[in-house]
Amino acid sequence: MNNSQVINTALIVIGGAFLLYTISVDDASPYFKIIGLIIIMLGLYRATNFWVATKDDHENDSEKKE
Repeated sequence: MNNSQVINTALIVIGGAFLLYTISVDDASPYFKIIGLIIIMLGLYRATNFWVATKDDHENDSEKKE
């Protein structure tokens, strides 16, 4: 697994943890929700950029084999 994929996954999980915390606690600050959403969106943005950059890698591998 690529290091950037690990970072992206960690960001998504950490953001989700912030949001789950705000759901489970009665007096959670709304800033935790905002921070959680920002972290999730950052992880998703990085992940989709990585997927777009590597979407044609399988085609390059098949061309090299031929």
